Amino acid sequence: MTLAILCSGQGRQHAGMFALTGSSQAAEGLFSHAATLLREDPRTWVTSAGEKALHANRSAQLLCTLQALSAAAVLDDVFPRERCIAGYSVGEVAAWSLAGLIKPKDALDLAAARADAMDAARHGEQAMLFVRGLSRAIVDRLLDHRDAAVAIVNPGEAYVLAGSVPAIQAIAADAQRIGRSRVVPVAVEVASHTPLLAEATAMFRQSLSRLHVAPAPRPGTRLLSSIDGTPALTTLQSIDKLAMQISQTVQWATCLEACVEAGAVAFLELGPGRALAEMAASAYPAIPARSIDDFKSIDGARVWLTRLAQLERR
Repeated sequence: MTLAILCSGQGRQHAGMFALTGSSQAAEGLFSHAATLLREDPRTWVTSAGEKALHANRSAQLLCTLQALSAAAVLDDVFPRERCIAGYSVGEVAAWSLAGLIKPKDALDLAAARADAMDAARHGEQAMLFVRGLSRAIVDRLLDHRDAAVAIVNPGEAYVLAGSVPAIQAIAADAQRIGRSRVVPVAVEVASHTPLLAEATAMFRQSLSRLHVAPAPRPGTRLLSSIDGTPALTTLQSIDKLAMQISQTVQWATCLEACVEAGAVAFLELGPGRALAEMAASAYPAIPARSIDDFKSIDGARVWLTRLAQLERR
């Protein structure tokens, strides 16, 4: 059985995001380390932090990375050996840890360094926008001669655009006038995955160069690069792609397709939220797709994974 594990990006942080993993001894070291980076225990901090604090770039990237790592820590013993792992935006940092390339605490440090590099490279106010229902040709026309670009390509003619605030506001107004699209602001204030963050790619590459990285993913694991959906084969090439991801378009539709081609029998998103699970379910309705946030307890997630394995063996 091959399980597709999807590590979320920022945007869906919420007060209860550690309800399932916060009391687990298996994840205690992760929460303690994250507290040194956040300067507060993230388990209590999320319950009182306002929306602005939850979605600030550095805290958001740390929280999303911690969510995936803590969930994996408490579920690892019921994960199948065969895994296809992909990360959406900062989720790719967590994916590297799940694949065995870097240690979990190093992944948290890396998420903080990534956010710091992006904040340092940001010039002026930036924003992101979700648009669905328009062809790529129309999207490209909306972007033409504007300080913005396609940040993420999702399944089903769905795109995340990023750029300067004036450019994104103008694009949103034009898309709404067309009338065939769904246009929703994304709670991220940096132009991720566009050339506007080229300086951040260079800074983040320096952080990666100081990191101890295993020569290959653990046996049975296929780690996908989000900029092209191809498996990580060599460490040097993968490091370069992880750095380029900050300023290059994420091809998420291609990543999901690669998971299916690898034989995935189910998708599990490690939250927060269930945006990735919903995208997978919409694109591949015959394949079960759940998020850790769907479950009322960690035991519920364990039971679901166990049942999947039993069904696959029949």
